[in-house]
Amino acid sequence: MTKKVENNSLKPKRVTFRINAKPGSRVFVAGDFNQWDAENKQLKDSKGNGTFSGCLTLEPGTYEYKFVIDGTWTIDPACTEHAKNACGSLNSVLRVK
Repeated sequence: MTKKVENNSLKPKRVTFRINAKPGSRVFVAGDFNQWDAENKQLKDSKGNGTFSGCLTLEPGTYEYKFVIDGTWTIDPACTEHAKNACGSLNSVLRVK
């Protein structure tokens, strides 16, 4: 009898998004994983120190995203990979394996 080995690389992964902003800000993450909805996934500043974070469960793949801080779209300063978008600016790129 042989033991079946599952391929864990195809399972959805929990991804944490994190960015620093002024305490009291309204911070969201938007990307092709939520149809670029600027108010779909709000990040929380649980300690009140300006570090906003939130988690999403994503299928393996490549995603483009931005943070929306008080209505202003911004790339992820911690992300090293970017892609040009149709608006002439950059999106952050996330690869989920």
